[in-house]
Amino acid sequence: MKKSIDEKLDELLDINNEAEEVVKETNKQLIPRDSGGRFAERKGEQQVDYKYTRNTLYGLVERGQDAIEGILDLAKESEHPRTYEVAGQLIKTVSETSEKLLQIQKMMDDLEDDKPKHQTTNQNLFVGSTAELQKLLKKQNAETEE
Repeated sequence: MKKSIDEKLDELLDINNEAEEVVKETNKQLIPRDSGGRFAERKGEQQVDYKYTRNTLYGLVERGQDAIEGILDLAKESEHPRTYEVAGQLIKTVSETSEKLLQIQKMMDDLEDDKPKHQTTNQNLFVGSTAELQKLLKKQNAETEE
């Protein structure tokens, strides 16, 4: 059996070339879609979509931060310009994802503000002469004083 150069070097330098499997726990919280279908309340769908999008973006930011740490370690070891370029792009992408979190928060606030609010209108229109208006006001004052 012929040994490869890598195997010979590993043997010579007493290096174990087997990769270790790293298992990392993540806090995945998937929010299921509303099963109400097209008859589901629109507000409920918006809330579900908002929470799902928010959790997805959080996960992407966390994974991006882990990837940034890894690529920066690789860039330091290799000192290759391309790895630094990739690290810069990755940092930019993670920051854009963080900005999207803020944007969806603002969108949800805007959606909440667009809902009709109960408003009381106290503007009344009196059609008649000023004499009739004075009589009406005197009558209302007399009723409230009694």
